[in-house]
Amino acid sequence: MFAGYKYFRGIYHAFFLSLIIIISGTLGYMIIEEWSFLNSFYMTIITITTVGFMEVEPLSDAGRIFTAVLILTSFGTIAYAVSVITSYLASGELKKYRREILSVKSIQRMENHTIVCGFGRVGKQAAQELLFYNKKVVVIEKRDILMSEIPDGITLLHGDSTKDEILIKAGIHKADSLITALPEDTDNLFVVLSAHELNPKLKIIARSSDLSSVKKLKVAGANNVIMPDTVGGSHMASLVVTPDLMEFIDLIRVSGNSAINLEEISFEQLNQQFKGCTINELQAKSNSGCNVIGYKSPDGYYSINPDPETKILSGAKLFVLGNPQQIEKINKTLGI
Repeated sequence: MFAGYKYFRGIYHAFFLSLIIIISGTLGYMIIEEWSFLNSFYMTIITITTVGFMEVEPLSDAGRIFTAVLILTSFGTIAYAVSVITSYLASGELKKYRREILSVKSIQRMENHTIVCGFGRVGKQAAQELLFYNKKVVVIEKRDILMSEIPDGITLLHGDSTKDEILIKAGIHKADSLITALPEDTDNLFVVLSAHELNPKLKIIARSSDLSSVKKLKVAGANNVIMPDTVGGSHMASLVVTPDLMEFIDLIRVSGNSAINLEEISFEQLNQQFKGCTINELQAKSNSGCNVIGYKSPDGYYSINPDPETKILSGAKLFVLGNPQQIEKINKTLGI
């Protein structure tokens, strides 16, 4: 349900009440004064709008009484309609409604996008990082947010992400991933359950504040559960113990203009000539200067600094480290 529904409902009511008065007035003059439809309709309009024009024809006593009743009943309805419309325009709901319509149309054209539930501290950071990776992002937030707070490239959808209809409106059936970063674990659990049911293939990452909620979220369908406070505390402790190592790790980005980039390459992304070859052969043919620092086998087993003679099989993934130029070169060579 869009944000301006209650205002539109008031406008609809005022419109139908006005329509009833116009129909009643027209029929009343046709019956009481035996006027034509056009004269009766015209008389009704000039009466309810109180423009002060003269009667189209002299009124009988019954007609005057009917006109007085028509003025009294229509005055309140017209005043109500004007107040509702004025309130709607003054509150900015028309702009919100237009913005939501444009957002829904934009979402309908999206595929393989990421849905972020909640635009608080964690959700905002996640959305901004996804934009850095050139990922299409739809944010669901039930609070009123100023458009100045929304970075360019993010589509905002106003609503409660625990509701199935809002997730469907966000294009969950065509999305490839969902991040739920709501402040309450119970809300995140509802989102995970709904999202997993609506799209079982969806990759779901959930936020958790309590350690006891982690298992529940995973059972509900979350692929990964992150505890921001724990991660932040662990990172700060590591900066005390191994500061240089942690600063080096912080330099590594998945993509972009960082000095060091980490790239994930799947078997399916490779040109046919590289499928089935060894890691050593791939590095020699690409001649990019990148280093393969990790390998994920088709059965999900991870290898750090894998054997150069390891074959790249269907379903496998490589983790490649290099500077932006080297990453760009290997992507171009491999056809990614």
